[in-house]
Amino acid sequence: MSRFAGKKAVVTGGTHGMGLAIVSALLDGGAEVVLTGRDERNLEEARSALKGRAAHAVRSDAASMADIAALAALVADRLGRVDHLFVNHGIAEFAELAEVTEESWDRHFAVNAKGAFFTVQHLAPLLNDGGSIVFTTVANDVVFPGLSAYSASKEAMRAFAHVLAAELLPRRIRVNSVAPGYIKTPSMGVAGLTEEERREFERQGEESTPLRRNGTVEEVAAAALFLAADATFTTNVELAVDGGFAQGLPAAH
Repeated sequence: MSRFAGKKAVVTGGTHGMGLAIVSALLDGGAEVVLTGRDERNLEEARSALKGRAAHAVRSDAASMADIAALAALVADRLGRVDHLFVNHGIAEFAELAEVTEESWDRHFAVNAKGAFFTVQHLAPLLNDGGSIVFTTVANDVVFPGLSAYSASKEAMRAFAHVLAAELLPRRIRVNSVAPGYIKTPSMGVAGLTEEERREFERQGEESTPLRRNGTVEEVAAAALFLAADATFTTNVELAVDGGFAQGLPAAH
């Protein structure tokens, strides 16, 4: 219970999957956490699961500048100062080249890129000097056909994470990223999949990942927390949690 005792954290996209795993690990370590989500059902399930713990689950749409500003005001009120910020929210929708619409493209960038950037802009003044920011990107060099808008928006996030690492050096705020590969979640990280498509996506992960399995949300959370709290001499790093995929290893037999 002492690893994060007295620490304050914000986790965007913290109501399910990898985000909820990060929240749970922080709470287990004694932290107080503000977590965000957009879907009311996920929010209610998170509130029920975390009831009685030092967690504040709030609705916030990362694509809304008004919601981002309101989140910053709420964090200032509930937590005051913040030690760790996890920018974990995101959307992913399948669409091949001919099917990508302008609306879908704009939605991915509004949430995954614009939303991430301005979340940091609004919350950075609340971060303690010497604190940390951890972005959730995606495994580098892993090609997911049908996810061009998603991949492009995550590459944008990767790019400005590097710049923010440099800009926040005077405050000793470390900026790093965790880059998941195939991770087993109820949706496999992609909205709107049928059960058959979800199983196929999971099967692809098992076959193409060098360690021949999908990762777990707990493994992603462990890597994110390592970057946030343990890797105190590390900044501007992206840590792959992908079973060796981005490293070009052959799949085990």
